Amino acid sequence: MNDKPIGIFDSGIGGLTVAGEVMRQLPNENIIYFGDTVRFPYGPRSAEELKKFVFQIVEFLRGEEVKFIVIACNSASSAALEVAQEHFDIPIIGVVEPGARAAVQATRNRRIGVIGTQATILSSTYVKAVHAFDAGAKVFQQVTPELANFVENGELSGKRVEDAIKKYLNSLIEADMDALILGCTHYPLLNKTIQKIIGKEVVLISSAEEAAKEVGEMLARKSHTRSGQKIPCYRFISSGDGSKFLELGSRFLGREIKDVEKIKLG
Repeated sequence: MNDKPIGIFDSGIGGLTVAGEVMRQLPNENIIYFGDTVRFPYGPRSAEELKKFVFQIVEFLRGEEVKFIVIACNSASSAALEVAQEHFDIPIIGVVEPGARAAVQATRNRRIGVIGTQATILSSTYVKAVHAFDAGAKVFQQVTPELANFVENGELSGKRVEDAIKKYLNSLIEADMDALILGCTHYPLLNKTIQKIIGKEVVLISSAEEAAKEVGEMLARKSHTRSGQKIPCYRFISSGDGSKFLELGSRFLGREIKDVEKIKLG
């Protein structure tokens, strides 16, 4: 048994979709969530910048004595997961591989779409991850730069959002995909609008559920799960304005956030 918390971080509040799923699947675990809101968005950042940010945040979470870290950001996972795993002596997972595995299991025609930020799509990380599970699958990618900003601003529906999604998804619909990976942890909040546009026959893949499963499996293998004798502690930390975090965070998390700590990194 290990009572230390799980550390989860993202460029903003989108990673709370992952944190919420971890809370649902692993209800006894303590969690520290860090949102790097002052440097949001990560999508347009270079790989070197993202590696620097990831190392800073992992160092901070190690200082908080976490036992496990989830990089709940596709851009950061794509750019820095492998180097972080090599450098640090703590288990670290990202969200790309769990999402790719779920897409390969869900597709019927082996034609998979991916939408994400510039950093995620240009890295081709999802293409590589999908092909690691099915080398014959066809992967069609699309950069969707506006969507994370819509979500961060609480704009989850309406004409502007629908017009942007239609513009981005047109080429993927024409490619006859039957599974779509939401390659950004913000995008599950747009599920209803995306599904409305692409049709019910296309399976939407969110890596949050799959990442939570992987966390549970790894903790169990290492005998690091926490006993259920005490109420779990959840801490929420931001590098920027905590009021916006409080306002929108509860919607992402599916439960009320009462307090957000603020720290400065770098």
